[in-house]
Amino acid sequence: MNAKILVRYGEIALKGKNRGQFEQQLLRNMKSAAAGSGAEMTRLHGRFLVECPAEKEAFLIRQLQRIFGIVSLSPVTETALDLEEIKTAAVRITETLLPGSKTFKIKARRSNKKFPFTSPEINRLLGTHLLHIFPGLEVRMQQPSLTLSVEIGYHSAFLYSKNIAGPGGLPVKISGRALLLLSGGIDSPVAGWLAMKRGLAIEALHFHSFPFTSRKAEEKAVDLCRQLSLYGNRIPLHLINITPVQKALKSEVPSELRIIILRRIMIRLAQKLCRERKMRAIITGDNLGQVASQTLESLAVTEQASQLLILRPLLGMDKREIIKQAKAIDTYEISIRPYEDCCTLLVPKNPATRPKLDAVKEAESGLDLAGLLDEAYNSSETRTDDFIS
Repeated sequence: MNAKILVRYGEIALKGKNRGQFEQQLLRNMKSAAAGSGAEMTRLHGRFLVECPAEKEAFLIRQLQRIFGIVSLSPVTETALDLEEIKTAAVRITETLLPGSKTFKIKARRSNKKFPFTSPEINRLLGTHLLHIFPGLEVRMQQPSLTLSVEIGYHSAFLYSKNIAGPGGLPVKISGRALLLLSGGIDSPVAGWLAMKRGLAIEALHFHSFPFTSRKAEEKAVDLCRQLSLYGNRIPLHLINITPVQKALKSEVPSELRIIILRRIMIRLAQKLCRERKMRAIITGDNLGQVASQTLESLAVTEQASQLLILRPLLGMDKREIIKQAKAIDTYEISIRPYEDCCTLLVPKNPATRPKLDAVKEAESGLDLAGLLDEAYNSSETRTDDFIS
């Protein structure tokens, strides 16, 4: 016997004339997540109905509750638009939940106004019927142990007792493509996740300083990509060796400006990759005021190096909120692995917290920027593991 899952979306329903595009993208993403499960998907009025072999239900629920654009989902029993069939299904569902349920309520929603009973009437008729069949049950409107929901659609009725939260947001790919600067720390994976939640398909760029940093740092970036890929598109991971740039900065740039100039060079390299891969924005894990490179002045000087839009999804969050979100999406334990990233090699005792653009440009003028950019970019490689193919 097949299982059925009712999938709800929220923000997409507000998109007016573009709603069809959003629904189609969500459907494509759902089908991709359900690949190989034998699931069939049908668009209903403001819903999707997923039908799959019963043994695949738990797998599909895990997959779907990570899909951006989905607000919630429920395993459902589908019946004809007939009150007696609805009653029979309600009894069957309630039986499976006894004896754990002592109190209950019925929560009806009637989209199909041609159905002969109103929502309050359905609540009353089903509640009375269940009390007759199960005399030990008691109606409780506030915090019942069982809430039996009934949705009256245009072709069927759906009954369910579980409402499983999805991540909400917009379907990945509907907003375009962007490049995530993935450092390996706590912040940047959360920034990538939030960008995906707004419908962006992302690729990741990780800078490394091999042989001065270990391959373990690179594998950490791979694992972060693997985890983020569970929420949407498969994420290509681009790797650039920044060591030659760091050597030049260490010998030719005042120590207090090395980090800000390194970040500007990283932005230029990211921009070059974006143009090659046809991405329209750069995503960073920058927050405001956490470290010296994240003051308003530092962010402005860094941004001046880019002709592309730079997105900073974390600006409104504090560190506690970022850590909480990292734990929720299972990137935190990966991020705290004790492997140095490339920036740790250049951290001065007294970094410039309010760098002046003129001073930064003057320091850059002593560098062979074009040569350094070419050397670094020519070192780039792309990881194409199975999970990011």
